[in-house]
Amino acid sequence: MFRLITGRPGPSGFGSASTAEQVTNDIDGSNLTAIVTGGASGIGLETARVLAMRNVHVIIAARNMEAANEAKQCILKDNKNARVDVDKLDLSSIRSVKTFADNFKTLDLPLNILINNAGIMFCPFQLSEDGVEMQFATNHLGHFYLTNLLLNKMKETAKSSGIEGRIVNLSSVAHICPYKGGIRFQKINKKNSYQNKLAYAQSKLANILHANELSRRLQEEGANITVNSVHPGLIMTPLMRHSALLMRIFRAFTCILWKNVHQGAATTCYVALHPSLKGVTGKYYYDCNEYKPSKLARDEALAKNLWDFSNNLVNASLKT
Repeated sequence: MFRLITGRPGPSGFGSASTAEQVTNDIDGSNLTAIVTGGASGIGLETARVLAMRNVHVIIAARNMEAANEAKQCILKDNKNARVDVDKLDLSSIRSVKTFADNFKTLDLPLNILINNAGIMFCPFQLSEDGVEMQFATNHLGHFYLTNLLLNKMKETAKSSGIEGRIVNLSSVAHICPYKGGIRFQKINKKNSYQNKLAYAQSKLANILHANELSRRLQEEGANITVNSVHPGLIMTPLMRHSALLMRIFRAFTCILWKNVHQGAATTCYVALHPSLKGVTGKYYYDCNEYKPSKLARDEALAKNLWDFSNNLVNASLKT
């Protein structure tokens, strides 16, 4: 907590006050291609901007194409040599995820980095077009399926280039307070017991469990790809549109704990690009330093159950 308040650097040399530009200083990503989901606004846009600044070819995947194109122009305005492309991706729709992945594959581009950044927060109960609770569908299931669809491309890129691939899942410290038991496998779509904050926490727990289980599987294969999860910190972004008043009140009493967008994107960019993390996988980062997540997040059996459950949900959606 002292480091969080003061911004004092941790073992990595960076801390809560570090910005995305600072943690990627002197890194050249000219031989890298990255996909950033939700890269049209908030910390996703800052992540895309800084990656492009480091010469990474960035593909912004976003639901709102108008916002995505505006984000692209914003990046190009300050960096005319930036390599930025955009494509439509609605993570709440399995069909849209499949279309995006198919479109990306037709570009015949390499894929070194996948940043699963997009998300929604504290929204009222609703089901996705595939009949899955919206926060779980958007924050976890869509990213789970997207990652699976792009995994072979990442393996091929890592093998042909000799460059380690990196997958980064954006989680949250909120993962520590989900529903009892962590994931409500049998009640994932129950409206009468839905609580928006617990449902958000459940989805963020799922992000870590997904990263850990995928990391374990890739290590068993010997694939040259790492998978880690991060908590970006408290940042007022469009993610909080369903709870803007509550967050403003909360922020008034906890102002010293909040970050700006430049600081909020730092941990993502650090884990995606920094050479000191070569070979590091299955970890959880906060303020650019490794931390131990909750006991549930470290539950290997829960992670395996979530993997199977997620596969079943995807397969069921594909049949409809």
